Amino acid sequence: MSVANQSTPPGECPQCWQHAHDPRAHRNLRPREDCPQCVDHMVNGHPNIVPRKSRWW
Repeated sequence: MSVANQSTPPGECPQCWQHAHDPRAHRNLRPREDCPQCVDHMVNGHPNIVPRKSRWW
């Protein structure tokens, strides 16, 4: 997931960003099969969002 961390824009979750933009993330799934990582992430939230730069600083 280090590639996602480098290219993830501020304010976005690296896992969500990678799974949305990297076709390799879901290549092992059958058609219409849910990704277990995505389902777990939707249920448990986004613990690793890349912080945005504040306009106040």
